[in-house]
Amino acid sequence: MTIMSINEICENTKTGREYALLGNYETSLVYYEGVLQQIQKFISSMREPARKHMWQKIRQDIAEEYNQVKEINTTLNSFKSESVEPASSRDSKPARDPDVWPPPTPVEHKPSPNYGRAPRKEPSHRPDPRPSNRVSARDAPRGPSGGRGNGGRDGRGRGGVSERDKKDKRGGKGEKEKKSPEEGDEKKFDNAGYDKDLVENLERDIVQRNPNVHWIDIAGLTEAKRLLEEAVVLPLWMPDYFKGIRRPWKGVMMVGPPGTGKTLLAKAVATECGTTFFNVSSSSLTSKYHGESEKLVRILFEMARFYAPSTIFIDEIDSICSKRGGSNEHEASRRVKSELLVQMDGVQGATGDGTDSTKLVMVLAATNFPWDIDEALRRRLEKRIYIPLPGLEGREQLLRINLKEVPLADDVDLTAIAQHLEGYSGADITNVCRDASMMAMRRRIQGLRPEEIRQIPKEELNLPSTAEDFLSSIKKVSKSVGKEDLEKYEKWMLEFGAT
Repeated sequence: MTIMSINEICENTKTGREYALLGNYETSLVYYEGVLQQIQKFISSMREPARKHMWQKIRQDIAEEYNQVKEINTTLNSFKSESVEPASSRDSKPARDPDVWPPPTPVEHKPSPNYGRAPRKEPSHRPDPRPSNRVSARDAPRGPSGGRGNGGRDGRGRGGVSERDKKDKRGGKGEKEKKSPEEGDEKKFDNAGYDKDLVENLERDIVQRNPNVHWIDIAGLTEAKRLLEEAVVLPLWMPDYFKGIRRPWKGVMMVGPPGTGKTLLAKAVATECGTTFFNVSSSSLTSKYHGESEKLVRILFEMARFYAPSTIFIDEIDSICSKRGGSNEHEASRRVKSELLVQMDGVQGATGDGTDSTKLVMVLAATNFPWDIDEALRRRLEKRIYIPLPGLEGREQLLRINLKEVPLADDVDLTAIAQHLEGYSGADITNVCRDASMMAMRRRIQGLRPEEIRQIPKEELNLPSTAEDFLSSIKKVSKSVGKEDLEKYEKWMLEFGAT
């Protein structure tokens, strides 16, 4: 136990005694319990008998103080519990006084004449000076002895304050709380008329306010960025220009091999636009109950229009909207596809021509199997952009982005490494960088036991990665996209591409 720990015990003991002297016994007991636990832990770590005996005596003295404070607190709590019972019994059977008006009865009577008795003042129940639509106490019907009928004194019941006044006070407070800066002025989708559970599931699973991915976070793909900026970003920045025949595109589909950055591009589009991002997958729009999948699609687009401008990103759209009419197609799957196609026809807002930029809803889709997409959906996704494998410059940028926090040896030439990575996708290059960054650690712990590995300083593990590490990783991590796959994408783009 260090000197700092002893000082902490002394400070907590002092604080507990101060709270006890001030009458705050509940807090004092908490401090006393903490001190007793600290001393017990301190004693268990000691080996000198004399010192151990001294601290045991200190703990015994503090335990006696703790018991005294606990008894005082228990006595006070018992007084409080006993004082509540007589008060309630007095309220249940109030003493009758001939000079006090009797309690009102719920039966209405005609007002009786006043015989000159001055009305009794009730300073504790002043009339509410605020304007109200309620009948005032002056106009309320009187009981047989001049009391207020149907609700007690001043129309507020026996408690002195009516339930409506309480609701008004709570309502006023609630309005202030709604306008507080902590809550914010963010609008909330009204789920009236929809299944509440379905709306909550969609908001929880797919709504992302700010994906926080920018163009600079994506290496290469210059042409794809330009096309996406023209199709999605510029209509929000220049709404007066994109009207009529220049109206924004209804949908954009990104086509390409896996691991080329299609999802990152979609998130970058939402970030640059400042739109609400709906990240949709097949599981988000699937339900085991009959008819709920179509409802989920409709609610999704209603929410997108409500939060507009917004971006609906449907990843792996071929799993949701493959070609209709196949022998293996289920009826429920066909209804979901039809609802999706119907909703996509109305994503441009009430005008239908995209003139209102605040109502803009962009559908952004990504797929690795464009040849499986339904023809009607392909027509609605008017822009079809090919996301190819990164070129030499893109591969070098990817290496720099992935290795910005990894120390590199002087013999590492990223341009030369990028030349060895021809045909690799962005995900493949990331795997190569990850494997190479761990090579130095593998060499350091080779042949060591777990106990020895735990004792290695962090500085000895974070050694620079060498060129040999990257060449070794390239041999172990093969590319995931073949030449035949690339030819298939290029052939489809020649026939159906719309860039």
